Amino acid sequence: MLLTNPSKIPIAVVGLNFGRYIIERQLLSGPGAPYFSLAGICDIDERRAAESSEAYKVRVYADLDEILADPGVPAVALYTGPFRRGDLLRKIIRAGKDVITTKPFELNPELALSVMEEARQIGRVVHLNSPAPIPPMDIRQILDWQESYSLGRPVGCRADVWASYQESADGSWLDDPERCPVAPIFRLGIYLINDLIALFGPAEAVQVFSSRLTTGRPTADTAQLGIRFCNGGLANVFASFCIKDGDHYRDGLTLNFQNGTVYRNAGPIRGEGADNSVSELSLVIAEGDRRVVAEQKQVSASGHYRWDLFYRAMRGERLEGQVSPEQVAGGLKVIRAMAEAAASGCSVRVH
Repeated sequence: MLLTNPSKIPIAVVGLNFGRYIIERQLLSGPGAPYFSLAGICDIDERRAAESSEAYKVRVYADLDEILADPGVPAVALYTGPFRRGDLLRKIIRAGKDVITTKPFELNPELALSVMEEARQIGRVVHLNSPAPIPPMDIRQILDWQESYSLGRPVGCRADVWASYQESADGSWLDDPERCPVAPIFRLGIYLINDLIALFGPAEAVQVFSSRLTTGRPTADTAQLGIRFCNGGLANVFASFCIKDGDHYRDGLTLNFQNGTVYRNAGPIRGEGADNSVSELSLVIAEGDRRVVAEQKQVSASGHYRWDLFYRAMRGERLEGQVSPEQVAGGLKVIRAMAEAAASGCSVRVH
């Protein structure tokens, strides 16, 4: 249940490349606006910080240390690149502040696991959008169907996401194959990897193919990742920056169980009013003949920033079914194995 008319919590945004989107679409207006007030901003680009300060009428902090020294700012929204982000997160929580950040959480799964475990031990809140603090409603619906319709174990899944990007090389981490491995999977497919781990459990091994078709960056723009899970299930994640068809960021799934198949945002048909904030789910089983036995629309899709949950956790509420540190690290272990597979051209075990 959402809180009504909460007293807003001051929050500072660090990293304005993506952080400007967060400020404009999530905090000044949007899902974070009822819960948080923008207290200040910080960016290594002083000109960008000054321009944003003028636009948003907020304070510019010289650096992260200045934010951490301010007792009037209990929360930080961290939108820097993923490389060694774990070190910044640890610094924030040790300063006694809570933090919300974005996927991919970190490149190093051991560092990510350590930070999440430390946050839990010292009573600090660390949330991100994928995996979400609690399983999103569409994943919970699929798991409920698995039980209530006796679907059996998951056998396989085809997962896909695409968009149309016209990007140019800019020397950022997005151009670096070591800091942005198999870019379409790392940047977009990570949502699907985290969904698959919630459905299949831990991954065992991966294979990967990638191409560079139309991008202006030196990194890949189209890729597919094969995953074998410890339970024997198989999945494929396809992601591309090269497709313009109006179905961007749909995060489609065709998920086969022993006794049925679940479709999420799959195929050309869309319900009236459907958009990227809605997951359309269908369950097909064989009851004599093939039948669509259940259909649902869920508004809480993977990848959304749950500002309401971040607020509630900061106020001391215990969230039921909260994602574990091991689940956060699980997706990053797949990413690390994927990077090794891309470099070697071989199948790589997920350690």
